[in-house]
Amino acid sequence: MVIEHSSRGERAYDIFSRLLKERIICINGPINDDTAHVVVAQSPINTICLGQAAPMASLLLAAGAKGERKSLPNATIMIHQPSGGYSGQAKDMTIHTKQIVRVWDALNELYSKHTGQPADVIQKNMDRDYFMTPTEAKEFGIIDDVIDQRPTSLVTDAVGNEGKGKGSP
Repeated sequence: MVIEHSSRGERAYDIFSRLLKERIICINGPINDDTAHVVVAQSPINTICLGQAAPMASLLLAAGAKGERKSLPNATIMIHQPSGGYSGQAKDMTIHTKQIVRVWDALNELYSKHTGQPADVIQKNMDRDYFMTPTEAKEFGIIDDVIDQRPTSLVTDAVGNEGKGKGSP
């Protein structure tokens, strides 16, 4: 049960209704097409990296609404070039190589769009696994803020005292 305080009083939500109110989506595993479609269908998107955002998760993190892309201080953000394990005939390998280069170009454009970095900087950094701390990811433009303390509104909701700290009369 989650209790929300507002100027109109208090309202109790079950946790699932509260998550849907702001369309909070917790991603805790690999990103497949279905997951990606659910995430990008919501707007505006607030993104928070809790542990690790690598590699497509870092793109989803960067694609959040400007000013609403955040990370916890001990998280890790990573970008890298696309990879694939292809085998088969030479013609098939040529087809797959062209496809992976096309995907890499598209990723460079998307990261450039969402971070404000020039495409050549993105491509250089994506050449190998590029791990970033939240501070580095903020400088790079993937996130806007590092969450270093719990918002006051969460603390007051948890203790039920509007504007008063825990233990206040």
